Formats: sequence, C-alpha cells, structure tokens
Amino acid sequence: MRILLVDDEPELLEQVGRMLRRQNYTVDTALDGETAMEQLFAEPYDLVLLDIMLPEKDGFAVLRELREEKIPTPVLMLTARGEIDDRVKGLDLGADDYLAKPFSMAELLARIRALLRRGGAHGSSILQLLDLRLNTATREVSRGDQAVSLTPKEFSILEFLLYNKNRAVSRFSMAEHVWGDDFDPFTMSNNIDVHIKNIRRKINDVDGRLISTVRGIGYMSRDGT
Repeated sequence: MRILLVDDEPELLEQVGRMLRRQNYTVDTALDGETAMEQLFAEPYDLVLLDIMLPEKDGFAVLRELREEKIPTPVLMLTARGEIDDRVKGLDLGADDYLAKPFSMAELLARIRALLRRGGAHGSSILQLLDLRLNTATREVSRGDQAVSLTPKEFSILEFLLYNKNRAVSRFSMAEHVWGDDFDPFTMSNNIDVHIKNIRRKINDVDGRLISTVRGIGYMSRDGT
C-alpha cells in the first residue's frame, strides 16, 4: 500500500513516515501543496494524509483540485485546527476522514486501516457494526431504526472501537484517544470501564455481542466475522 504524507513540519514527516514504514507501508512525502499535486498526478496512491495549513497551496485547495480531476484516492485530513467548520468544509470538499493534531499513532493507524478497508469508497463517513451505524461527519449514532444519544467521550470511544473493528483495543489506547495527554493513568481503567458500560446500555448491547471484553487487554468490537 502506497501512502502520500503531506505536511510542512519536517519532524512530523519523519516521525509519521518512519512509523508507517515499520508497518510495511510505502511512504512518499511532500512539504507543500504544489509538490503534493505534482506527486499525485505522477504516481498512484492508495491513501493521502493531508495537512490543511500548507505553503504554496493549502490542503483545502489540494483536495478541491484532486476531486475536480476525478481522482478518488481516499484523503485523511491532518490539521491543528479543531473547529467543526473546518471539519465540515473538508468533508464537503471530498475528504474521507479528519484527524486533529496532536493525535496518537495508534489512532492514526486505526483510521488508515479503516480507510484502506473501504477500498477507496470515496466520501463514506459511515462506520457500521451489524445494525449499529456511526456517522463520523454528523456524529450521529443509531442501532437499527433507533437513534442513540452519546456523550462526546462515549462517541469517541465507540468511534475508536469501530475503526479497530475485530481488533483488540487496550484501555490505554482508548484513554489516549479520548483524553490525550490529560488522562490519569491511575484512574483511566475504571473510567474506560464505566464509559463502556454506559455505551453498551445505550446501544442495547447488554450481552456484549457488539463490544466484547478482552481479558487482560481491553475491548473489541465484533461484527460476527
């Protein structure tokens, strides 16, 4: 799998590029939007990791031109901006997902795997587990025909589990994803367990069919496959 990583921070390019190569991805990099477009027209990529704040041509312009040229390569936006308006603008222009900095490497890898599993199904923001649906763009959740109301932290935990469908996720990874550097390692395990209990109740998963406990590790979302 070939990934183009576009960011104007050399240290981030080196750190993320090295991590992705350890995962056996082929990685090319670009420091600005103009260079990114040249590479995108010259080489086929399976995924683009694209920062918004770029010199020469920003990420929105790159994404707009990419879609105008009918290039369906999945795009994951990487940005320090956390505003909902930026997230919505990116998705409206054709981004497939959005990840705000600072992000954990575990979360980035999970989102990359999810996008690659979609096989380039451009524009899809739906994560599904049997009859449970989560919309990453509108942040709506439903089970069957019933809407599910989650708190922001519950939504983030469920989203992370669905990105890692059929993979065991540690409590530490979930805490890092939801609380970032602010989580307390002495209380995180209990906090995660309480949130999982509330999520199971709200999605009517009291038997743990959708979210199962993995002893000694954490949790796993299962689709029965």
